[in-house]
Amino acid sequence: MKYVVDHRLVLARPPEGPLARHIASFAKSISEQGYGLVSLRNQVLVAVGFSQWLKSQGVGLRSICEDSPARYLRYRARHRRPKKGDHAALRHLMEFLRQDGLIKDKTPGHRLTPVEQHVEAYAQHLRAARALAEPTIVSYLQFIRAFLKDSLRDGRAAPSGLEAGDVIRFVRRQASRTHLKTAKIMTTALRSFLRYLRFRGDIVADLAAAVPAVASWSMSSIPRAIAPADVRQLLKSVDRRTTSGRRDYAILLLLARLGLRSGEVASLELDDIDWTAGQLTVRGKSGQRSKLPLPTDVGEAIAAYLRQGRPHSTSRRVFLRTKAPIRGFRGPSGLGCVVRRSVKRAGVAPPTTGTHQFRHSLATEMLRGGASLSEIGDVLGHHHPQTTMIYAKVDLRALRTLALPWPGDAR
Repeated sequence: MKYVVDHRLVLARPPEGPLARHIASFAKSISEQGYGLVSLRNQVLVAVGFSQWLKSQGVGLRSICEDSPARYLRYRARHRRPKKGDHAALRHLMEFLRQDGLIKDKTPGHRLTPVEQHVEAYAQHLRAARALAEPTIVSYLQFIRAFLKDSLRDGRAAPSGLEAGDVIRFVRRQASRTHLKTAKIMTTALRSFLRYLRFRGDIVADLAAAVPAVASWSMSSIPRAIAPADVRQLLKSVDRRTTSGRRDYAILLLLARLGLRSGEVASLELDDIDWTAGQLTVRGKSGQRSKLPLPTDVGEAIAAYLRQGRPHSTSRRVFLRTKAPIRGFRGPSGLGCVVRRSVKRAGVAPPTTGTHQFRHSLATEMLRGGASLSEIGDVLGHHHPQTTMIYAKVDLRALRTLALPWPGDAR
């Protein structure tokens, strides 16, 4: 007796086991994420086999644990040749079961290490009390985890025994191995964490004051901006006849015309576009929002992508991945990949392959066109005038009027 999973997939016999009644829903979930028919069939077959194995082991739905998929795969490998997507199929199945509340989120009895307990508590503090953006939290946690692993040794499980020497020794060792900008983020994270420990009463001394300062000089470098000719070549090289091309073209225009940060483009949602008013609502750092005018060419590019390129999805994000699972970009790194591919395809040689060079280019061109630093700061979403002052260094025409004559010319 055949079993119809959906209009595209029919099984030779009905599935058995504790997951049998959920196979069709799992298939629908996979299909909605944009997976093709071959991938859909393979994932469903793995789920059906997993359900049958659970039945043979006497394992009910509520008794499925985190190591069940690994045990099934070992069993499956003894009876048939493993396929590349078997692990991913079971991972998707477990995520589906968790989201529907059919299995528990964590393995019963799982205990965090002392270091992870402190890191997790600090992460909750950053989210609830500091309202920091998730990428910033992730960045901070990597340094705090390394600091605790380095300091909580010799049987120490609590930070109460931390001393200034532990802090100084860690910073000096790590700073010598990392880039200047990374070292500055590390010391900022460390001071924040040590203030948090003192606030909780875990330490008494003000160890935040013991964090060494990383030597740096204000505006010691100049912004590395992509040349306007390279921007034009980059945009011209995009094949807007393809789905990915229409998406990439709209993304590059947002970066170049409005100078948005990569995270702001990635988090852009459909409701952020006011087509009637011709405005765009941008989510900046720390969740702050600002409204920007939507240039005609940018609006046309986004509209073309939405009409002819954006995959069907329940996601409210404007820009989606082109490969399954179909969803929005997880973070700024996805936009970085778009820029790197575009740079390579266009055959240009910009100073960097990152997204920030477009902000620098826009600010530089605005300055050369007569815009004030205050106006540039408003467009770029700077909250402090000092942040925009760096662009005064690229206005060579104005700087020449301030230069003193070279002593050798006086002869």
